[in-house]
Formats: sequence, C-alpha cells, structure tokens
Amino acid sequence: MTSLALICIALSQLLLLLANANDVNPTKGFISLPFNTSFYHIQKPYNKRVNQRYSFVKGVHKFWVFANDKPHTTTSKTHPRTEMAIQGYGYSSGVWQFQGDAYVPKGTSGVCIMQVFGANAPYATTLMLRVYNGSLMHYKFSVLVPNIYDRWFRVNVIHNVDANKVMVYIDGELKLKVKGRGGTSHAFKCGVYAQDRDSVRMESRWKNIKVLRQST
Repeated sequence: MTSLALICIALSQLLLLLANANDVNPTKGFISLPFNTSFYHIQKPYNKRVNQRYSFVKGVHKFWVFANDKPHTTTSKTHPRTEMAIQGYGYSSGVWQFQGDAYVPKGTSGVCIMQVFGANAPYATTLMLRVYNGSLMHYKFSVLVPNIYDRWFRVNVIHNVDANKVMVYIDGELKLKVKGRGGTSHAFKCGVYAQDRDSVRMESRWKNIKVLRQST
C-alpha cells in the first residue's frame, strides 16, 4: 500500500471520528417511559370544548388560543392557554427529560410553547421556552434560536432536580444550561400559553412527544 493511500485512510478515519464527536444524543443514558392519554390532560379556556382549541390528527398535536380567551379555570388569574399538562409524570427528584418535535407558524408571538412547571416562590416555573417575533427564547432573557417559524425542530429539555440544573437542546445542539429554580413538585407542559405582547392568535404543533428518566 502506498504512502498516499495510507494518508487517505488515516484522513478518512479522522473525519469519521470528528463527525461522530459532533453527534449529540441528549437521550443517551435515559429510559423512555410509556406515554399515552392516561398520562396527560389538555388545559384550555374553561368556556371552550377541547376540540375548539386542540386537535390530534395523524400524530400531530395542534394547540391554539386567542389573546381574548378565558383562563383555564374560572378562578385562575392567568393568561389564556391551551396546553398539554403531563401530570402523570410529576416528579420531585432525579433527572428527567422532555422530548418533542415542535412547529410554530408565522405570526405566533408573545407565547410560551413549553415549560417546566414548579419552582420556589415567587416563581411558578423552572423553565419557559417562549417565542417572540420568530425567535425561540429562554423566558425573555436570551435568544436560543432565531427564525424558527414554519419549520419542525427537535426540543430536548433535561431537568436535573438534585443538581438544580436545566439544559435545553434544539436539534441536538446544546443551547442553554442554567440553574434551576428549586421547588418540590415539577411537571412538563407544552402547547401555547399567552405571555406579554401576545399575538391575537397563538399556535404550536407537537409530535413525537416523549418523557424520559435517567437510568440508574
């Protein structure tokens, strides 16, 4: 074998190693748990039927809400929402993960599309992923991904309760690593939950939703 051939082989192996090094699988070391309608319920404006703000067709969950809608209960003082509340997997310790493919149509703004519910007072949530004018944001603190309208993107949120850490991956790339906000009871939620400067109509779509727990 010539020196040139050996160099080509070594180069190809190096490129393969580099490619593998860039492959990130946030679910490695996690166990995917059973997930069906018994593990979640749909929160929607209290005076609307579920099918007036939510649909599930061909594997896609579609959530929409209007800025002038009622809250999800008659006693709530919160903004309008249509969310999947995954309360069948509430947790207070360990390392948990939410995974799903999200789609936000152009025009949706001022809205939370995914949250980790539960935190120490005065906070109610440990994490919110919001959309403002096409940018996916951590609350209003920082832009994680610009220009997310009208395309599917993979969301992985890892919450290490014991270490008080939260990580967010978008399309397999780590976009956020922050401290948690404490709390003794947590749950994942996704859909649309109006925030400040919300658009008249807000919508998000989700598919391939999973809840995972770190294997021990």
